Amino acid sequence: MSKISGSQIIIEALKCEGVDTVFGYPGGAVIPLFDALYSTPEINVVLTRHEQGAVHAADGYARSTGKVGAVIVTSGPGATNTVTGLATANFDSVPIVCITGQVPTSMIGIDAFQEADVTGITNAVTKHNYLVSRIEDLAETIKNSFHIAGTGRPGPVVIDIPKDVLLGSYKFNYDGKINIRGYKPHIEGHPNQLKKVVQMLANAKKPVVIVGGGAIISDSSPEINEFIKICDVPVTATLNGLGCIEYDNPYFLGMHGMHGTIAANSAIQECDLLIALGSRFDDRATGKLSTFAPNAEIVHIDIDSASISKNVNVDVPVVGDLKVVMKQILPMLSAVKRPEWMARIAELKKKSHQMTRGKDRITSIEVFDILNKTLEEDTIIATDVGQHQMWTALYYKFKKPRTLLTSGGLGTMGFGFPAAVGAQLANMDKQVVCISGDGSFQMNIQELATAVINELPIIILIMNNGYLGMVRQWQELFNDERYSSTCLMKCRKDPSKCRGVEEECFKFIPDFVKVAEAYGAVGIRVKKTEELESAIKKALELKDKPVLIDILTDRKENVWPMVPAGASLDDMMKGGMTL
Repeated sequence: MSKISGSQIIIEALKCEGVDTVFGYPGGAVIPLFDALYSTPEINVVLTRHEQGAVHAADGYARSTGKVGAVIVTSGPGATNTVTGLATANFDSVPIVCITGQVPTSMIGIDAFQEADVTGITNAVTKHNYLVSRIEDLAETIKNSFHIAGTGRPGPVVIDIPKDVLLGSYKFNYDGKINIRGYKPHIEGHPNQLKKVVQMLANAKKPVVIVGGGAIISDSSPEINEFIKICDVPVTATLNGLGCIEYDNPYFLGMHGMHGTIAANSAIQECDLLIALGSRFDDRATGKLSTFAPNAEIVHIDIDSASISKNVNVDVPVVGDLKVVMKQILPMLSAVKRPEWMARIAELKKKSHQMTRGKDRITSIEVFDILNKTLEEDTIIATDVGQHQMWTALYYKFKKPRTLLTSGGLGTMGFGFPAAVGAQLANMDKQVVCISGDGSFQMNIQELATAVINELPIIILIMNNGYLGMVRQWQELFNDERYSSTCLMKCRKDPSKCRGVEEECFKFIPDFVKVAEAYGAVGIRVKKTEELESAIKKALELKDKPVLIDILTDRKENVWPMVPAGASLDDMMKGGMTL
C-alpha cells in the first residue's frame, strides 16, 4: 500500500464517512488540507465569512439532516472563533466534527504565531477532542471522531492537527471495527424497567408526556405518535422537541416552560404521571424544581445516563436509544381511554395564547398567521434567540421533525442565519426561512455573502423593534423600565436615562434593506400587515438569492405567558393575553 500525505488521509477518511459538504475558513496551518480539497470534487467546500458562522452552518446542516456536520478551520484565532458554535452544538446534542489546524509539533508550547491550546480550550464545550501528534494515528482518530459525534448522545468532536502531520506521509487504512475503550452507548431499555412504565401508565389517571430534543435526534416521532394515541395521553414539547408532534394533533399542548402555553404548564402541574422522552429537564423548561410536577411519578427515558436524575429525581429511569426503546414498549401496551382527563385537557387548551392585534405596528401573531398560511409544512425554520424565538415556538404550526433549528441550551444570538445557510445547502429541495431580530441578525450578518455567492434562496425575516427585545421585556417587568443598553437606536444626544423609544427616536441603524442590497440580496421593508403576505410570496418566487424582509414590529410587545426566573410553572404571568 503506497503512502499518501496526512492531508490526503483526511480527505479519504471524509469520503469514507460520506461527507459531501465541509464548512470552513483557510489559514496558514491548514493550507495543505485546503490544497487537497481543491482536487476533491466530491466534497463541496463552503467558505463562510467567520469561523463561528462555519460551525453554526455545520450545525444547521446536521440538525436538518441527521448527518454529522464537518468543519475545517486554521490554528489560533481560527480555532478559538469556533468555541461559541461548539458550545451551542454541545448543549443541543448536535453531531459535528471540527478539524482545526495547529502549529507544527516541534513548536507547540513555545507561544508560536497563531498557537492556541485548542484541546484545553474546547474540552468543556465538546463531547470529546483530540490532538493528533502522530500521522500514524490520524485515520483512526477521524474514524473514532465521527463515531463519537454521531452515536449515543450526539455532540461535537474537535480534532487538532499540527501542520507537520498534514505534510507527513503514511499509508491509509480505514478498515477494522471501532473499539473505543469506555465508550459503549447503551441502546436497548431494560425490560423490567419498561414493564414498570407500562404498569404505571395503566394505573395513571392524569398522565402527561414530554418530548425533548432527543425525540428529534433519534427520529422517533412515528413511534411516539403511536404511543400517545394508544395510551390516550396528552403531550407537550421542549423548545428543541417541537416538530415531533404535529401542531394540530389533538393530544398536543404546545411548548412548556418559561414561555410555555397555559395548557402545557397547567397539565404538567396537575398530572399524576410524567413521562419524559429525550428531555434533560432544563431549568427554562421546569421552573422551580421543588414545585415541578408536584403530584407526579416521573419516568425518564434517555440515551444519556448522566442526564437522568441530574436535575429532577425520577422514579423509573430507562437508559437507551429512544427509538429502540419506543419500539420495545409499543407491543407491551394496551389501548386505553381517559375521557375525564382529556376533557380537562380540552378545557385547558381553550386558555391558550390568543393575543389582541396591534393597531399601529405589526404584532407577532399577525406575522405568524401569515407564515402559517403561506409556507409549506416541510419548510425549515431557523431562528436566532430572543422574543422572536419564543413567538416562533408559540405561534408557528410545526408539523414535521427537523423543521425547527434553534439554539436551546446555550441561547446563542447569531445562530439562526448561518444555521439556515447550512440547512439550505443540505436541503435545496426545501424552503428555508430564518426568523431573526434586529439584534441577533447583526451578530453574523456577514454570512449574507455566503448565502448570495452560493445562490441560496433563504428568506430572512427580521422582526425589527429597535430593541434587544427579550432583555428589554425583563427590564420592563423586573427593573422598573430602566432600559439599560437595550435600545438599539440610542445615540449620544439621547437622554442618559432611557425610558423607552419614541417615534422620533427611531432610525434605520443599520438600514437592513440597503445592507441586503449591498451584499447582492433582495431587501424589502414591511411597515403594515397587509404588505407582509405579498412580500413573502415575492420572496418565495426567487430561487437563486436570499431575500431579507425587514418587518417593523410593535416596539414594546412582550412574550406571554411568562414564568419569572426561579418561579414555579404555577406562577405564569399572562400579561395582556385574552383568555
